[in-house]
Amino acid sequence: MLKFRLIAMSFLQYAVWGAYLTCMGKYLGSSGLGDKIGLFYAMQGIVSLFMPALMGIVADRWLPAQKTLSLCHFISGGAMIMACLHGINNSFPDFGVLFPLYSLSVAFYMPTIALSNSVAYSALEKEGLDTVKNFPPIRIFGTIGFICAMWAIDLLRLSDTPYQFLLSGATGVILASYSLTLPDCPISRSNDKKSLSEALGLQSFKLFKQRKMAVFFIFSLFLGAALQITNGFATPFISSFRANPEFSDTFGVKYSVIIYSISQISETACILLIPFFLKRFGIKKVMLMAMLAWTLRFGLFGIGDTGSMLWAIVLSMIVYGFAFDFYNISGSLFVNQETDPAMRSSAQGLFMLMTNGLGASIGTFAAQEVVSRFCHWTEPPHPALVGDWHTVWFIFAGYALAIAVLFAIFFRYKHQKS
Repeated sequence: MLKFRLIAMSFLQYAVWGAYLTCMGKYLGSSGLGDKIGLFYAMQGIVSLFMPALMGIVADRWLPAQKTLSLCHFISGGAMIMACLHGINNSFPDFGVLFPLYSLSVAFYMPTIALSNSVAYSALEKEGLDTVKNFPPIRIFGTIGFICAMWAIDLLRLSDTPYQFLLSGATGVILASYSLTLPDCPISRSNDKKSLSEALGLQSFKLFKQRKMAVFFIFSLFLGAALQITNGFATPFISSFRANPEFSDTFGVKYSVIIYSISQISETACILLIPFFLKRFGIKKVMLMAMLAWTLRFGLFGIGDTGSMLWAIVLSMIVYGFAFDFYNISGSLFVNQETDPAMRSSAQGLFMLMTNGLGASIGTFAAQEVVSRFCHWTEPPHPALVGDWHTVWFIFAGYALAIAVLFAIFFRYKHQKS
């Protein structure tokens, strides 16, 4: 019964994100905000600089994690619904209205990723269950939820509309209510006198005193830079082929979000491999596999199209499962195992700060500059982001490969097969 309850939480948690994350770029482009795609996606990173850590502190010290999760989803879902209403009432939405509402929503959504992990870890450990073995099969339903939301948006032809925000917000409000029924997560009740840093939960930053954790978090930042690149620009890239008469009527152009969903299908399968790979090879080799997978991901985009080379794009989607899971989920499990129980929510928040915070912000702004240098938007009524996409993707591939080489040299961690 516990696993089913956590499965429902995971499904809804990522359905909220899947409703807009991979297709928002298409909507922004069609509504005259194509030059702001990088800023919208970077905002997820900017708020991750402080919100996951802040909400992690709240969950560790004052409000149980499941209640903090509920509060965040209520605020996030409400703001996203308001963003949708503004988009419905304005064919060309006002950036000064849409962006603040979106920013408020993601500010309270991003902490929920770490919080939902903490809720699951706490509940499983209370039942005496091994998190490495039992968490991935639960988390896999998060990816299924993400896929279902993507398919719903594409099949209903909503990827160019603000209704993607409505589906996201409504799902978030449902999860906010459901979170209040989840198992209680203990908070620190110690009466020991603590320093201000300890009272605020900032003790997780002490992890940087450990060389292996410092190097791990630094490279998490570097790899996090690759995280939002394809989320922001993959569907505009695939859709750009409609500007070419040779590809304008291909399946990939018509259903770019469904094509992109192969990434999440691959992710679903790869999650099941994590317990085996992590226990057999250890975090270093698993993270290296992720970095090399990112290199392939970008490189295959660089040679692909929606015609005879569609196989390269599809293969890139399949590779994504290894790139994302072997980095994001394995990293979360590693942090959970290497930190004291009293600071786990804060440590998970720190991991989110380095990956979806600093890393994603830097990466998305840099990606916007690269894309803007080599590509441009065509005029309405059917705008497309066209240009030298080959060079764009090869630049990203080179970056991922360089990070892999440096990580292999500097991260030292002796893995025990057990």
